[in-house]
Amino acid sequence: MSRAEKAPGPAGGAGAPVPAPPGEAAVRRPRPLWTFGLLRSEIVTTVRRWRTLALLGVLAAVPVLVGIAVKIETRGGSSAGGGGGPAFISQITNNGLFLVFTALAATLPFFLPMAVGVVAGDAIAGEAGAGTLRYLLVAPAGRTRLLLTKYTTVMVFCLLATLVVAVSALIVGALLFPLGDLTTISGTRIGFAEGLGRALLIALAVAASLIGVAALGLFVSTLTGSGIAAMATTVGLLITVQILDQIPQLHALQPYLFPHYWLSFADLMRDPVYWDDLTKNLELQALYAAVFGSAAWARFAAKDISA
Repeated sequence: MSRAEKAPGPAGGAGAPVPAPPGEAAVRRPRPLWTFGLLRSEIVTTVRRWRTLALLGVLAAVPVLVGIAVKIETRGGSSAGGGGGPAFISQITNNGLFLVFTALAATLPFFLPMAVGVVAGDAIAGEAGAGTLRYLLVAPAGRTRLLLTKYTTVMVFCLLATLVVAVSALIVGALLFPLGDLTTISGTRIGFAEGLGRALLIALAVAASLIGVAALGLFVSTLTGSGIAAMATTVGLLITVQILDQIPQLHALQPYLFPHYWLSFADLMRDPVYWDDLTKNLELQALYAAVFGSAAWARFAAKDISA
């Protein structure tokens, strides 16, 4: 006689099946909201790490240093734009809102992608090195969900890091320089409210420019069990690609390198906005995200998790 036939029914008779234990049912049928709980946990854990806070602190300090340097140079009687420098720097003394554009232009080539590379490189390799990766996979998330959660966390950090630079620059610009209507690259005048709107669009464009770096770092993170090695490799690849993007003899290859269109966000300060390079940048970042994201999934799905 089977287990179901032997089990007593509601009135003590036979024939009532025995329900599966609650824990067993939970393992077989993971709740959809569990993934959001994992994502929230990953974001909170990433932001609370001292390394992440240190990176955000460095990013927030860049606009402060740029603003103070321009202020001191202005007091000395020299022109802020006489020595070149990042785009919009010559306009900072006339309108503090230009400090936002200048700070983003100054941090995008190195500081922002380096910070993203560190976080992305540590995403999987850091868990493996700490011995916590297999415990994460015991939960009913699966490797694909975990990888998507890690990548989403890195993209959230991209947005957070960019907003930290922009907000810090806006505060410093308001404290050290006048605010008001501003002149676009095309020579037209726009109001301060519209200027703030374009600053937000520029911040979003800069954050989107880091999607390719995030995917590359996540892929590298699946190749090793050392977080430090993954972070160093990602940053090294970032520097190498940027060097290649500056070599004139490689002009045919450069449009396919992920940093090539990074500074296209300046076209958002044209009137009307010039969308060509902005669109190319987004398409290129999406391509890198698809290629390296797929490579990361293929590697992580077949990875032997022993720690």
